[in-house]
Amino acid sequence: MSSSVTPPTARRGARMARLVFALCWLAVLFDGLDMFIYGSVLPHMLETKALGLDPDQAGDLGSYATFGMLIGALTAGTVCDRIGRKRMMVGCVTLFSLASALCALAPNVATFGLGRTLAGLGLGGLLPTAITMVSDYAPRGRGALIVGGLMTAHHAGGILSAYVATWVVEPLGWRAAFWFCVIPLLFVPVIAKVMPESLSFLVARGRTEEARRLSTTYDVELPAVKAPRPDGAGRWDALTDLFRANQWIQTLLYWLASFGGLLLVYGVATWLPTLMRAEGYDLGSSLQFVVVFNLGGIIGMLLAGRAADRFGAPRISAVWFLLTAVSVYLLSIHMALALTFVVVFLAGVFLNSAQTMIYATVSIRSAPENRATAVGWTSGMGRFGAVFGPWLGGQLLASGNGDWGFTAFALTGLFSMVFIGIASLRKAQQAPRQTTDLPLPAAH
Repeated sequence: MSSSVTPPTARRGARMARLVFALCWLAVLFDGLDMFIYGSVLPHMLETKALGLDPDQAGDLGSYATFGMLIGALTAGTVCDRIGRKRMMVGCVTLFSLASALCALAPNVATFGLGRTLAGLGLGGLLPTAITMVSDYAPRGRGALIVGGLMTAHHAGGILSAYVATWVVEPLGWRAAFWFCVIPLLFVPVIAKVMPESLSFLVARGRTEEARRLSTTYDVELPAVKAPRPDGAGRWDALTDLFRANQWIQTLLYWLASFGGLLLVYGVATWLPTLMRAEGYDLGSSLQFVVVFNLGGIIGMLLAGRAADRFGAPRISAVWFLLTAVSVYLLSIHMALALTFVVVFLAGVFLNSAQTMIYATVSIRSAPENRATAVGWTSGMGRFGAVFGPWLGGQLLASGNGDWGFTAFALTGLFSMVFIGIASLRKAQQAPRQTTDLPLPAAH
């Protein structure tokens, strides 16, 4: 008799998951637009000497945003596990939209840098929050695919940024591109009205009555949490949980792999158009590389997500980082334009999803009560690499060694491969001792 009830319930639960996924996908689309827009307009800003920019200053400005993302990611996970995913998403989208307005109005480099830093706070907080939100509602056994699907939005935002730079910057100037990035502010009331709070968060915080009301409204089964943590729990309990027993080893391996992964992601994202111009390609081709790179990222997310749900996210991440190192290194070799597009596409396929599979691993294997903290701190520690990546590219270019940029990024891919590979081997050895009563999504 239960079989006649379960399918409709499952379908209603799936509709709820699709609603959450769709809202988070749009939010991350805006996140990607705001993140990539600086790299897309940077060649124009350098060519016209906007705000008196030189390559050295440009690298510093790229690092300002990623420094803000570092602070945002480190604080967002802990704050999110205390105040809720929904409030955090509303605050993050509002912050980076208003910060883009400040960039558009900036009269000098210092004000522009402040705007990029504030935007980074919002961008850094949004990503771990959205990953946690969709993971809370992910169907069992599809956690990595759901996270990969969410991250396609980030690269769709990167593609959009290239077209904004192509269609808006030339006729209207670089400031118009940042005004375009204020549009997400109109999306904030939609999140506030339509987005439900995470049931796992509510149960983990002991807010069971609120969780039951949402569960009844949307006809979704309440998740199970081993030890609900009330609102008065210690502020750092979720963080210290990441270091209990032998868990600290796994945590540090994820952090080190994330450092290299985000150095790659933001170093290449910031400097790809400029480095390709240094290789002799014109501005139009350089912006097309951004589109091709992010198209590869979208396909790579879906491929990696499917493969990770079958073989394990850390294993796929290690293989993807190796392939990233090979493809990024090939970009340092001047090739025919058509072949270069193929290599840029492959770099996009592997580079972006390699880092995302680290997030998927952490999200899937974390308990609901500290999932946002685990993802946020993994992202936050990786942001040290994200700060270093744009700075490194700027230093190499300013010293006349821009052709070494891709080689340095390729070596970083090998660095991350080693650490996530070790994490994969350790997990495989510990797998027989895992329990199987984890809440959704299932562990791999």
